[in-house]
Amino acid sequence: MAEHEKPMTSEQLADCMGTNPVVVRRTMGLLREANIVTSARGHAGGWRISADLRKVTLRDLHQVLGEPAVFAIGNRNEMPDCLVEQAVNGALDGAFAEAEALLLHHFSRVTLADLAADFSRRHAEWRKRKT
Repeated sequence: MAEHEKPMTSEQLADCMGTNPVVVRRTMGLLREANIVTSARGHAGGWRISADLRKVTLRDLHQVLGEPAVFAIGNRNEMPDCLVEQAVNGALDGAFAEAEALLLHHFSRVTLADLAADFSRRHAEWRKRKT
């Protein structure tokens, strides 16, 4: 979006991300409430980044989007009365908490400007390979 001069539609964004436009609209609505993007209706409408990319971090996005789970793995709670499961979960609790804190700290150091610059570099390399 940062490199597009015109607003991008939910359909365009969904196509880029391989998802449904409804998912994009829901997500972008949260970002709009946080003043990260703006939207306009109509023929020339769509979504546009409105925030300073140097000031928005991955941590900000994580918070705006409802602080979803950082890891796809975690403690099992399939049999809460199982003493083995309790022992394993107890042993892993601290490790998961430390890993999540470390990752969230890293999120706070990565800005959207960093990602945009990396994307531009990768896109330029990709275009060179295509020619």
